[in-house]
Amino acid sequence: MALKAVTLTHVRYHKGDRLGHFLAWVSLVPVFISLGGFVSHFIFRRELQGIFFAIGLLISQFINEVIKKSVQQARPETCALLEMCDSHGWPSSHSQYMFFFAVYFSLLSCQGIGLWGIKNRWFLNVLHWTLAVLTMYSRVYLGYHTVAQVFAGATLGILVGAGWFWVVNSLLCCYFPAIEDSALGKYFYLKDTSHIPDVLKFEYDNARAARKDNDKGYKSN
Repeated sequence: MALKAVTLTHVRYHKGDRLGHFLAWVSLVPVFISLGGFVSHFIFRRELQGIFFAIGLLISQFINEVIKKSVQQARPETCALLEMCDSHGWPSSHSQYMFFFAVYFSLLSCQGIGLWGIKNRWFLNVLHWTLAVLTMYSRVYLGYHTVAQVFAGATLGILVGAGWFWVVNSLLCCYFPAIEDSALGKYFYLKDTSHIPDVLKFEYDNARAARKDNDKGYKSN
């Protein structure tokens, strides 16, 4: 019986190639964002903007798989060494994921939505776009995709990301208060803080104020 590797973290590079080693880790950024970022976000924050962000990424990946199965364009010849010839290459799902993430995050920043204050968001935007470009380059450098395949993925990611942002913030955001007040929203403590310019500072100030009130109550007792 033929064996097949789990490709989620199965990234190969030439032994001794330091740049290839670095880019192999860069190629795993979508995995880190999905498992480390969005899972942690739901466990600790449960923001509706973040949840719909993650839903959009899932929709984007579904679209990618549909297109891949429809077009069925082969990967480059290097796929034989990478044991990836049994999967299709157009468009690149890694590029699509990262450019969806970068454009959606940038649009959130432009709307003043996010944990950080507006003054600090430029750094995160530069970081996300840099990682998106590096991820796209890594897929070509490591031999998993052609240049055309990663640019197709990037273009699709930008279009789907911008489209989903419009859907969420023009059509769905009006339902956020109803979701917060629903039985499911109350059970999971789902919330929308997109109306707060700097969520971290807001939570910091309120946490300190609550501690001071608690200390005053303790001393009075």
